[in-house]
Amino acid sequence: MKKSLLITVILALNFSVFAQNTVEDISGVYELTYDLTNALIIDRLILNADGSFDFHEYENIKKRLIPEGNNYGKGTWSIDKNLIYFTTTQSDFAEKYTLNFNNTKARFITKSPRDTSDREIKTAI
Repeated sequence: MKKSLLITVILALNFSVFAQNTVEDISGVYELTYDLTNALIIDRLILNADGSFDFHEYENIKKRLIPEGNNYGKGTWSIDKNLIYFTTTQSDFAEKYTLNFNNTKARFITKSPRDTSDREIKTAI
């Protein structure tokens, strides 16, 4: 009896820890910049509220034959708990959009609403 009660309590706690994030909570612009001595890389991901995404990566690496370049990708995204799943279909590819995001996922990081501490957790992917 005690064992089944303990398992029930643990399961209830596990389900409450993973509050569902909605598309509106996560949609927005996320940018990551690597500014190194001989390289500049800027990754920009736009998650739209309609479930589509656009990705742009700018690279300027001085020690390459072609130092500057741009890479693009687009497709759809969905969220399950704190994981974002990306999908690209054949119609998403074009001359400009060449990156394949199939089987790609990312973790959504944010401060829990139950966390009442003063620590600062920046929302990120």
